[in-house]
Amino acid sequence: MRMVKNPNSLKANNNYGLRRRAKKFSKAYRSFLHPVIKARLQPNSFRPVIAFLFTDLNCNLDCYYCYSRGKEIPGMTLEVAKKSVDLLRANGCRVLAYMGGEPLLRENFIIELTRYAHKRDFYIYLPTNGILMDEAFVDEIGDAGVAAVNVAIDAVSGYEGIPKAFNRIKSQFEYLVKQAERHDYIPFLNINITNRNLQDVKDLTELAFNYGIAVDYHINEPPLIKYETYEHENEGAWITENEFQEVDALIDWLIHKNLNGYTMVNSVNHLQAMKCFIRGQQPVWNCRAGQLSMVIRLDGSFARCFEFYEDKEDWGNIYDGPKFDRTRLNVRKQECNPHCLSTCNFQVSHYTRSVLYGMQWVAKHVYGSLFGIS
Repeated sequence: MRMVKNPNSLKANNNYGLRRRAKKFSKAYRSFLHPVIKARLQPNSFRPVIAFLFTDLNCNLDCYYCYSRGKEIPGMTLEVAKKSVDLLRANGCRVLAYMGGEPLLRENFIIELTRYAHKRDFYIYLPTNGILMDEAFVDEIGDAGVAAVNVAIDAVSGYEGIPKAFNRIKSQFEYLVKQAERHDYIPFLNINITNRNLQDVKDLTELAFNYGIAVDYHINEPPLIKYETYEHENEGAWITENEFQEVDALIDWLIHKNLNGYTMVNSVNHLQAMKCFIRGQQPVWNCRAGQLSMVIRLDGSFARCFEFYEDKEDWGNIYDGPKFDRTRLNVRKQECNPHCLSTCNFQVSHYTRSVLYGMQWVAKHVYGSLFGIS
């Protein structure tokens, strides 16, 4: 027997969908577009649009390309975290992205901080490798108000030096995706393109498409400064001349998928720029680190971006205020800009170019795709 759908039920579902989108639009507008407009109207003021809060440097994995991993380092205290949120809010920022390390090493801390920031109207991104993400945590962080969960996976099965594997976390990942509508967050994948996982990148891209979620791609970048605790300087799966053609083919494949409806954080321009970057031919781009984005370290001190987490230059702190001098920033960027293609800061630059581009960010969040954090 053919089932006839109830027109009243369809109307109710459509109305529910419209209300949800209206709610998402309001939240995305308040958290991103309104701060962007304010920042453009007050270009000489400290008005970051997005802040990256390092809650931990420790991690439960050893990815050979990761140079920020610490050993037995105390994480950020809740006092510092809450004071950071309050300072950001007072200066118009409403997008907060946690950084690490692996934030879920302290699940209760992350849940409490998320609840605190959500009540202050922040749009909150949570990155994780997913291994410690059980079902109870997914529901708790959803109830706390997380807006997006960024699951870092570089391979389907994983191998030495690249241990972030989908098969390791499949069950909890599927639960995360299943609960997204109930808790109103957006799950997405975060993939680092190295010289060892090019086929995995394709496989994970198709996997994400089949789950109906977005992907955020990064190109594997050597550290810009020396990290004393970094143990894998020669094993980081950096892309060399031997892999240029294979990487070019992968990027062309990703662009083709992007243009054919696969949801990606990255703009086509960013994907295209990766080809120049791996060859050391990266043109100067309008990085806004220290202006529209910033980093807060474990102790509450500021850094201009995460690539310079251990840089000793004083940019201020949550107690004494910022010291992001535009002239000094521009001098520093002349040195680092050609050697960096930060996904997070590239997207900040892209979506803050005008109100029209800012509306693209809002539209992506309303309809379920993503703007990324690196």
